[in-house]
Parts: sequence; C-alpha cells; structure tokens
Amino acid sequence: MSNIVDSNETQGIAGHGSFFQQTSLSGAEAAKATEWVRKHVDKRTVDLGERMDDIRDHMWELEKDGQIIVHRITDAHKPVEVQTLFGWTKKVPTMQLWHHKSCGQCGNIPGYPTSLLWFMNKFGFEPGKDYLDETDQTSCTAWNYHGSGIGNVESLAAVFMRNFHQAYISGKQHGFEAGHFFPLVHCGTSFGNYKEIRKYLVESAELRERVTKILGKLGRLVDGKLVIPEEIIHYSEWVHVMRNRIASELQTIDVSNIRVTMHAACHYYKMVHEDAIYDPSVLGGNRTAVGSSVALALGAQLIDYSTWYDCCGFGFRHIISEREFTRSFTMDRKIRVAREEANADVMLGIDTGCITTMDKNQWIGKAHDNDFAVPIMADVQFAALACGADPFKIVQLQWHASPCEELVEKMGMSWTEAKKTFEAYLKEVEAGNIEYLYNPELALGAS
Repeated sequence: MSNIVDSNETQGIAGHGSFFQQTSLSGAEAAKATEWVRKHVDKRTVDLGERMDDIRDHMWELEKDGQIIVHRITDAHKPVEVQTLFGWTKKVPTMQLWHHKSCGQCGNIPGYPTSLLWFMNKFGFEPGKDYLDETDQTSCTAWNYHGSGIGNVESLAAVFMRNFHQAYISGKQHGFEAGHFFPLVHCGTSFGNYKEIRKYLVESAELRERVTKILGKLGRLVDGKLVIPEEIIHYSEWVHVMRNRIASELQTIDVSNIRVTMHAACHYYKMVHEDAIYDPSVLGGNRTAVGSSVALALGAQLIDYSTWYDCCGFGFRHIISEREFTRSFTMDRKIRVAREEANADVMLGIDTGCITTMDKNQWIGKAHDNDFAVPIMADVQFAALACGADPFKIVQLQWHASPCEELVEKMGMSWTEAKKTFEAYLKEVEAGNIEYLYNPELALGAS
C-alpha cells in the first residue's frame, strides 16, 4: 500500500480537513433534514431535565479550599438578577464596570463601543469610578484558536486569567479596593471563549496548576491564587437589564414604525448555552432575550424570521479559507431572508464579527445582483439612535457599508443635516478642539 496521501482526500471540503465530508444527500433528503433542523431549533428543545452542573458551585468549593479567588459581584456593582436557559439565576452588574474591548469593533464597528460609553455617561456614571475604559488588556486570542487552530487551551486560559486579573486589580490605581471594577466583555467571541475556558479551569486541576505557574511568572496572581470572575458578562446583557431605564429615561424618538430583526451571536448562546439569558416576555422565551429585549422596550416592531438560528456566515475558518462561502451564506441565509420574509428596516447584532460580516459583504452582494440592502448595526447603536445620539459622532454609521440613510430618515432624523454637522465638527477636530466621551488620561491611572 502506498504511503503517499492524496492531498485532495486530506483536505476534505474546501481545505477544512478530512473530517468534513460531503453528505451526498438528494434534494428531497436535504429538504427533509432542513425541516428537521427547523422544527428542533424553532423552539427551545434543550432537555432541561438533563441539566449539567452549575460551574459556579464548583468555583465556591475551590475558593473554600483555598485554591482560587472568586471575583465577586457585590451590592456596590448594583446587580440585576436574570434567568438563564436552565433557569439559573445570573447576576448582571450595572455599575463599576471594566470595559473589555473587542479586537474588531474599534476598526470595523467603532460606533458600538462609543454608543455604550455614551449611555454610561448619559446615566451619569463617573468615568474612573463607575466604569473604566482601560487600555491594559489583550485580545482573548480566541480568534486565532477558532480561526486557524493556532493556540491551545493552556494559552487561552493563561490569557483569560491575565486579563481578568487586571480587571480585578484595576481599581487600585484609582484609589479603590481590588475587585472594585467588574469586567464587561464587549465581544461575543471573547464571551464564549472565556466561559468555555472557565469551565475547563474549574474542572481540571492539571490545567489550573499549569496556568498558575504561567501567571506566577507574569506576576498575575493574588496571594498565589488565580482570580476567576463569578460571572462572565456580555455587554448586551448590560443593555438587557438597563433596557427599561434606557426607554423610560433616555428615549426621545418614536421607533414604533421600525421593523427590526435580530441576529444573536453563536458564541453568545450556542457556546455554554446554559448561561445565556432567556426571558418569557421575549418571543415566548424561545429565543435568547438579549438584543431583542431592548428593541421591544423601545417600542420597535420585532419581526421573527426562519433563519434566525443560522450563523451570520463568519464561521472563523470560513472567513479565512472560504470567504466566498461566507459571503454567499450571509447574503442568502441572513440578509435576503430578513428582507424578503420580514421586510426589515434594520437587523441588529450583538457581536463585532457578525455585524462586520453582514454589513461589509453587502457591497459584494450588490455586485452580483444580490442587492437586498438591510442596515446592520449593534443593539446598543440602535438604542443610542432612539435616544437621540448623533448618527455620526456617536453611533458612527459612516463606517457602515450597508445603507443606513433610509433608516435614520425613517426614525425622523435628517441624514443630510447630521452629515453637515459632523463635517463642521471635523473642522474643529483639525483645529484641535476635540470632544471626548472619556478622559484619555484615565488610561494612565489618573483619578
């Protein structure tokens, strides 16, 4: 037998590996399989009778044994309790938050972190005390892991612990006790990755031992112990628990004429799905609540659609090795459906990767006569618009590739006038008159 391996066999489908194989289904079989999937994902079909352990219970035991320190959510964080898919109670802190940024958001969707900071300022939160937009964080590195296979669980765990140690001690340079700021994760990928890695760390003594050695060399231990947060919190969970205050205290624009579709990130509710927030008041509790809930609170028309469960098409490895697959998937499975089934005025997302994928590929679809033209933005951007935020200076829709002009006009704002105001502001910036949402000196530890 020859030892020479046929490269076509080892590459599988489109170079993803031999474990990916053609299904060879007939058209009828494919339709039947698709119908089965739709039936099972159209409502929550997770067998809630077969619950797994709550990882937090094991964290308390490890802390009691003196093996770790749990970064707790205290009354000072003014938490709001919500229910997860398994009915567990999850505490979402609303104040004293440490912003864990996303690798992609600042370059691709900068309007979503600025909208988030804008909301915190509008609520009167004091930068450096009630929230910290610190620069001393790294990427979670899950992009490399999921996209290209670079990295391993040990390195992911070390980076996780490095960043959350920094969150734990970050208050000290501003005159507060350790644990003052609690991490608020902007990125869906980081959110899913950190929850998965937390579970590995708690369940594996060997992994904890290895990571403790690494963190010790970095000076990132507290009393010789790892610091693990009580909860992993996604920014859209903060928006979810603040949605009624956003609507009642800050909303200035009637959005009842706006048809909204929602795309929840896979890494939010498909990874460690037991931790995702569900609310019976949001589509009967059959969809994860975040994102949808703020649209409802603002009074928009939330429209369901048949491919709500599908990935945006980003898929990590798809975007690297088969970007045409990503582009066709996002156009045909998401944008086209949102337009044709829901006649959506806008599709909301909660993660940079999803929003970037569905937003930036629309110009390519247009080139191939797939011009469905649906604005794509984050839930917090839409909420900011509804609360009167400037479409350019705060929400930064000028960075979006999908057309947002019609949506803004339908919300009662003049795109043309807002653009003129922004262009005048840019002249002020050139003259050195810059407005800041956040004092940049706070990044240096100034209080």
